[in-house]
Amino acid sequence: MRTEAPAEARCDHCSLPVPPGLFDPEADHQFCCAACATAYEVIHSCGLEQYYTLRQRLDDTPSAAMGAAASDHYDRYDDPAFHDLYVEASEDGLLCVELHVVGMHCAACVWLIEAVPGAAPGVVESRVDLGRSMVRLTWEPERIRLSKIARLIDSLGYPTQPTRGAALRALERREDRRLLILLAVAGAVAGNVMLIALALYGGSVRWLGGWMAPEHQLFFRWISAGLGVLAVAWPGGVFLRGALASLRVRRLHLDLPIALALVIGAAWGLANTIRDTGEIYFDSLTTVIFLLLIGRWIQRKQQRRAAGAVELLYRVTPTSVRLVRDGATEQVPIETLIPGAIVEVRAGETVPVDGVVVDGESDIDASTLTGESWPVRAAPGVNATAGGVNLRAPIRVRVEASGEDTRVGRLMRLVEESAQRRAPIVRLADAITGWFVGAVLILATLTAVAWLLIDPSRAVDNAVALLIVTCPCALGLATPLAVLVAIGRASRRGILIKGGDALERLARPGLVLLDKTGTLTLGKAALVRWEGDESIKPLVAALEAQVAHPIAAALVESIGAAGAHTIDHVEHTVGAGVAGHVDGRRLIIGSQAFVTSHVGALTEWTVGAIERCAAEALTPIVIAADGAPAAVAGLGDPIRDDAQPALDKLRAGGWRLGICSGDDPRVVRAVGARLGIDPADCIGAATPEDKLSRVREELHHGPVVMVGDGVNDAAALSAATVGIAVHGGAEVSLESADVACNAPGIAPIAELVAGATRTIHAIRRNLAASLFYNVVCATLAMTGVINPLIAAVLMPVSSVTVITLSFRARTFEPEA
Repeated sequence: MRTEAPAEARCDHCSLPVPPGLFDPEADHQFCCAACATAYEVIHSCGLEQYYTLRQRLDDTPSAAMGAAASDHYDRYDDPAFHDLYVEASEDGLLCVELHVVGMHCAACVWLIEAVPGAAPGVVESRVDLGRSMVRLTWEPERIRLSKIARLIDSLGYPTQPTRGAALRALERREDRRLLILLAVAGAVAGNVMLIALALYGGSVRWLGGWMAPEHQLFFRWISAGLGVLAVAWPGGVFLRGALASLRVRRLHLDLPIALALVIGAAWGLANTIRDTGEIYFDSLTTVIFLLLIGRWIQRKQQRRAAGAVELLYRVTPTSVRLVRDGATEQVPIETLIPGAIVEVRAGETVPVDGVVVDGESDIDASTLTGESWPVRAAPGVNATAGGVNLRAPIRVRVEASGEDTRVGRLMRLVEESAQRRAPIVRLADAITGWFVGAVLILATLTAVAWLLIDPSRAVDNAVALLIVTCPCALGLATPLAVLVAIGRASRRGILIKGGDALERLARPGLVLLDKTGTLTLGKAALVRWEGDESIKPLVAALEAQVAHPIAAALVESIGAAGAHTIDHVEHTVGAGVAGHVDGRRLIIGSQAFVTSHVGALTEWTVGAIERCAAEALTPIVIAADGAPAAVAGLGDPIRDDAQPALDKLRAGGWRLGICSGDDPRVVRAVGARLGIDPADCIGAATPEDKLSRVREELHHGPVVMVGDGVNDAAALSAATVGIAVHGGAEVSLESADVACNAPGIAPIAELVAGATRTIHAIRRNLAASLFYNVVCATLAMTGVINPLIAAVLMPVSSVTVITLSFRARTFEPEA
């Protein structure tokens, strides 16, 4: 006999309910698992109790501490080979490493991990990047080892794993630092030159009451010239090198007219400084350089994409495994595995390799790979695939493939190849840019030649004015600024768009191909149908709470807290069902065959209820009470509440809908029927390769938008015209997609499509305004109506116009 924990018993670390077996009525503190107990003890022993106050203030969603890793898991962190791969050494003798942190999700988590230096002498810094779930540790190797730091973080409830690409990120940081230095220099020079220009202008205009001695004017002109030449040669060198590179490869680039305007303007300004006559332009040149570098910085941040296929692979599968050797296990890097080796996978861990189960029985959640919402049985002789999660008990797997040779690795290569096939769009943009640059250069040459014949003294001024006023800032800002504003507004609506090209492609209707599990449905088993005695639901939940099985968990979560019950004589038959006494009543819960073996033939009503569940593609669970059938529960993957309204909006926008899922074809067709999708467009039992083939086939008929959430969708997401990863998806699908929706459900997809259409309209308005500006101002410059100074004033006015239009555009608006 056993007494359940009272319904109000909550874990003192994570606030989740305490399981009956762990409730101790005599203890001062209650915990839902051993990991939470350890984390609670460590947090208090390190004087970090403020973590709980901060988390409560943030009203954070509770989550249990992750199970602490085995002690030997972190021993490899001190291995020289590990340091060669992941650790950076600084000149002052400190060591740095970036680690991926599991389970970190809020500001309280960040505060706790960044407090590690105070709890571990020798740790200099612990800096967290919450968005990437990363921590950058800096420590003194002579005072503390990395394995000890990692164990401390793990004991707080946050296991860590090494992350690849540290060298690449270090290079990116150096490039960012270099560009920021150029920005700082350009900004400082532009500010000082503008002040000098103001002094020169005010001191030379008598009706403003100013007067400046000629020698002082010459002094300021030389100071301005010196700073201007510095700006052109140093920060402006970015554009000069880009122009030279475009000439070497014989392709016109936007840097070319910018560089030409900078060189001609600086040379002519320097000549006028030497002659002490005419305009010197350096205020305009330095300001232009500063603004262009700001634009380049924004562009760099927007275009930086996620890691490549190998990095994605190592985020899906572990970097180390438990190798079984002579009956014992040892932690080894996954790179050292060879076919035929035996590895152990414990409950809650990710299967690291492709292979065959040789020992143990369990259930594996392979939904991120297959799309199947139900766990698959793992037993000797059954194949196990890398990326699946072992749910119940330890198993041992004989290795057939590891690393990039696994099915996950092959999928990641398909992702990378699909991403590279988008290059023709970039080449088209470059071609359009080339035509614009060529036209500007031809017009500038014609202007100079024409004015050499009319008035040679004005030839250079008018040509430079043309190059400045037609500087492609307004035209260049027309599209990216509208896109940037739309992306910013979309992000506040929970829609993360990785590039403006995705918005453009979404504006043309085509086929929306939807994954079922986790996209149209909730992605987990739940009680969908119940026929029979409602009063026994609490008793069913109480008995199922004693069983560690996905079906039991689904019933307990759907029915809710059972309260206090007396439970005894629990008998669990793996793969069949469970029997036991609850409050003196004998309950038998399980498959039709299991219940029949205990109570005999089922009644006609019970058989009818089972058939009705099967017709709706639900898994029937029979419940017998006191020797007679009492109820039938239908378990399935419920459709999201917002699915139907969102799909109706997409249909109204001219989109065709289809489902492509790895789930059972009957389940897929049943879901499609409820959502009004043609059965011919509902494809089930689709492998990741099948999904990719379907996308490629449909691309011949028009745009294809793929919507998914798992590793099995990654290649199709990358190959589609636009890939959309929905809330709660696997990290690799989020990386592969063009758009990631942070808000749950698929309503954001309909909002995304509508917002993309409005963004394209805004871009067209911007392009029309910038084209009108360029035509009018180029005409004024060629006819000599405006000089370089006026051209420099008009150039930012055009940009301001485009900025105003972009921010006034109604792209992503909250619904009224």
